[in-house]
Amino acid sequence: MRLLPLLLLLLAGAAARASDDPFISGAANHSYNIDCGGSADFTSSFGRRWLADRFFSPGGAAGMVAEPHRFPQPQERTLRFFPPSSAGKSSCYSLPLPPGRYYLRLFSVYDNYDSKLRTPSFDVSAAATLVLSFRSPWPEPAARYGAYSDLIFPSSAAAGSDLCFYSLSTDAPAVASIEVAPVHPLAYDGATTGADLVLVNYGRFTCGNALFGPGFTRDADAFARVWQADVDFRNNDLAYDAITAGGKKIFGSDQPPNYFPTKLYESAVTTGGDATNEIEYLLPVDTRLSYMVWLHFAEIDAGIGSAGQRVFDVMLAGENVTRIDIFKQVGGFTAFKWTYIVENLTSSTLSVKLVPVVGRPILCGLENYAMVPLETRTVPSQVAAMKALKESLKIPSRMGWNGDPCAPRAWDAWEGVTCHRGDKGLVITQLDLASQGLKGYIADEISHLKDLVSLNLSYNSLTGSLPPGLGQPSLVSLDISSNEFTGSIPATIGSSKLQTALLNNNQLDGQVPERLYSIGVHGGVIE
Repeated sequence: MRLLPLLLLLLAGAAARASDDPFISGAANHSYNIDCGGSADFTSSFGRRWLADRFFSPGGAAGMVAEPHRFPQPQERTLRFFPPSSAGKSSCYSLPLPPGRYYLRLFSVYDNYDSKLRTPSFDVSAAATLVLSFRSPWPEPAARYGAYSDLIFPSSAAAGSDLCFYSLSTDAPAVASIEVAPVHPLAYDGATTGADLVLVNYGRFTCGNALFGPGFTRDADAFARVWQADVDFRNNDLAYDAITAGGKKIFGSDQPPNYFPTKLYESAVTTGGDATNEIEYLLPVDTRLSYMVWLHFAEIDAGIGSAGQRVFDVMLAGENVTRIDIFKQVGGFTAFKWTYIVENLTSSTLSVKLVPVVGRPILCGLENYAMVPLETRTVPSQVAAMKALKESLKIPSRMGWNGDPCAPRAWDAWEGVTCHRGDKGLVITQLDLASQGLKGYIADEISHLKDLVSLNLSYNSLTGSLPPGLGQPSLVSLDISSNEFTGSIPATIGSSKLQTALLNNNQLDGQVPERLYSIGVHGGVIE
């Protein structure tokens, strides 16, 4: 999956008002601005409190862009990168978020911070779901000036709130800043999609206006969305004219649950030249996904005073999906929103076309979101067990035990861990941690790995007693040889499925339990 980062120009501006910007409210509102690689907290010129990322335990190493003078904001100059040789394939930020829906914005930059002249390839997951992919080489503007990507994702006890970065090949993922803030639970059709989808921004722009949004300009947006100028998305073979509301008041904007900003409806584009001309925007898409398209309208031409004076058809991917008469719907100088889900695309470019019926079509803004289904996650009890084992076994950082043990499935991030799909989610079936230099002990929580078929902890320096939980009925092969375990062998070890049990070269004492001894009698291997 290749999801397009949202590329924004970096603009300086005056401080925003706190009421305009949800990111200003801070941890009390579960809003966080994380300066990745930054060494100290600071307050930006926009009034945002930025936190050094050490509070979120990301691991990796801090870096600095090669030419910091070209980046107007401090959080754009520093970054954190995750070399897989030391940080493992998967590295995560743990975001302390209660259940809900959240707007997430990332700033990714390379700017030759490592003097290697090669942008990295890596993936990003939220809610244990692959949401962004960066592939080398990046487009030159993104590599040099950075790119902002944003999405809306659900946080829950099951999905978790880890934001994870996965190395491809030997590349080190890199991120400069992370911003997260809650959004209305019903925003963007949340009643039907909120719990099951991540909405990834594939294009959000204002028509006939310049880029605006909190953190970039003094303009308000209750969700801190940034709206790009539309010129890069137009079909430039057509003629366009820009129009404005001329300072007249716009009604119906800034309303729950989406809080679309008033400024969005104060400008628009219409067709230039011949009255039969069309408006067309060309949007990059991944044909494997469905898309939620939002079109924004307002009749801001005072010359339109009744229904039927401006009528046009909306065509998406070549299909005529609706006919719109803005004045008939809401009257003049009033925000009107229309949304549609586009499925089964066959082209990597989505055409959004407005075709005149009466008068010239008009458009104030457009949003296009990839609808990424949440991936199946690891059964929560097994996630808890694996986190306990990570601590008790003293798993080194290089093994990448971060985030969900099994998801996203494409990653295979936790070294030595094999997963399969179970009835209630993904389950751990194999742990192969032989010769990893482990020096801890086996936590009792291993008993929650009820689907474990094979466990190999041989040739480490593990100590302590063997927990009763090693006797899972599912276990077929057990190898804990060549460690420093002490005490007796639990009577629970020795299920009917167990065929191999290697316990030799430890400091165990006492008798071999009858259940375990019977393995050898019935043709299995016991040492």
